[in-house]
Amino acid sequence: MSVEPKLYGCQSMTGELRRVLVRAPRAEDLHGWRACGWRDEPDPAAIAREHEALCELLEGAGAEVVLAESPADGNPDAIYTYDPALVADTGALLLHPGKECRRAEVDAMADDLERAGVPVAGRLHDPEWAEGGDCCWLDERTLLVGCGYRTNEAGIARLRDLLPEVDLIVYDLPHWHGRDEVMHLLSLLSPLAPDLVVAYPPLLPTRLAQLLEERGIEVVPVPDEEFGTMGTNVLALAPRVALAVEGNPLTRERLERAGVEVLTYRGEELSKGDGGPTCLTRPLLRT
Repeated sequence: MSVEPKLYGCQSMTGELRRVLVRAPRAEDLHGWRACGWRDEPDPAAIAREHEALCELLEGAGAEVVLAESPADGNPDAIYTYDPALVADTGALLLHPGKECRRAEVDAMADDLERAGVPVAGRLHDPEWAEGGDCCWLDERTLLVGCGYRTNEAGIARLRDLLPEVDLIVYDLPHWHGRDEVMHLLSLLSPLAPDLVVAYPPLLPTRLAQLLEERGIEVVPVPDEEFGTMGTNVLALAPRVALAVEGNPLTRERLERAGVEVLTYRGEELSKGDGGPTCLTRPLLRT
């Protein structure tokens, strides 16, 4: 009797990445870059090349790359597939972004998840806000959640209901530059192994810094000059194997000293919407 292959289950940020959902940038969607708050207009040919190279790196690391087929309807932010959903062991939790222009992405991703064989296990609705960038699995039973301008208390309460066996630990996020600038929890740290994170300590909530210390989790600090260039936005492909955007040499050196193998991709165009490798990927299965 044959065993059906496992298609989903991702209550981890650091297990081996086996399946991942991405969305290729389409020229017809990029005209919405101003409305979505991108720093500059992306070049359609260059951003497509960068995304193809990113997918090749993911495949080379052993992940099945699942391409989204649903329409983005002129929304360039839709390439940042991490935010519209979480994928738990029970299936996908469809979120409700606090950034209003991103809310149509949820139904589109639901279609892509269905095609990928990932069932929907729950959903958020108004006034419940939550974005994937504010959700960070510390381990399979601990979910860190940032409460800020994109994820609110009602959304967090709904996540508690949908994940009854998971310990949700909530942290207030810094105001930083205000509601119009992205400040997710994952803007501040990225797990790279069960006992290792890369983070920007000056903005970490005190209780979160204490939790990392209590659990014996080493912090690789990102220097001030590399925080704005997404030194903290690093995707674990496996424990201590990381994918990062090119640049940030000091952070890379510190990661390598901590025993991390660092792979990089060119992201000048892909990052114009302030999204790095974590943002550009929706992991479906980690083992």
